[in-house]
Amino acid sequence: MATREIIYNTIIYNISYEMHNNTKENTIIFLHGWGSNKEIMRDSFSKHLGQYRQIFIDLPGFGNSNLAKALDTKDYSNIINLFLESLHVGKKIIFGHSFGGKVATLLNPEILVLLSTAGIPNPKSLKTKLKIKIFKLLRPIFGDRFYKIFATKDVDGLSQNMYETLKKVVNEDFSEVFADFQKRALVYWGKSDKAVPIDNAYKIKSLIKDSKLRVYEGDHFFFLKNAEKICKDFLKDL
Repeated sequence: MATREIIYNTIIYNISYEMHNNTKENTIIFLHGWGSNKEIMRDSFSKHLGQYRQIFIDLPGFGNSNLAKALDTKDYSNIINLFLESLHVGKKIIFGHSFGGKVATLLNPEILVLLSTAGIPNPKSLKTKLKIKIFKLLRPIFGDRFYKIFATKDVDGLSQNMYETLKKVVNEDFSEVFADFQKRALVYWGKSDKAVPIDNAYKIKSLIKDSKLRVYEGDHFFFLKNAEKICKDFLKDL
């Protein structure tokens, strides 16, 4: 594991990463999802793509990378872009899971591999709409801290910076970002994903002109059990 210091908007971010197969010519960059880290991507994919140099990155605020202030997804992509420039690494192939897929899309690689990627808003249930209405009524009395009572369990144990970041990124609509992506995209998804439903996969496929969709058995972390097959399919799809 290594760490690289990146300065973004006058703030220092220490980005933790691992690099494998450093002598290989072509590189794949791996970006994890919300609440995860580089290890989950490394353990899933590293042994199946030995013909590539592999860079596994902890996004700011996750794993061993710090988060100095609340960020949105564009900020994350800017920081990772500076990080890659500091390593003199191009952006030919990027794998991104969930939130990491949004960051990967903004990085505009030649080949984008989206694993159950976030970014398509889903209709809110009646229960969720009721919670939002109650929160809005009580917010003037109790302030933002009251939000955690009603929010997703993703906020549990978060620092204030991470909590504010989650509020920024959780409802971002990336429909136009996907539609504007003009390069090659491989959209891989878990058939039983409840966090980011399979309908989102078909939506993203329809938005990105040059894209291919493959569906696998499993949930939001479908790649944990399907990594070898995903990698074989990826090599076929290039």
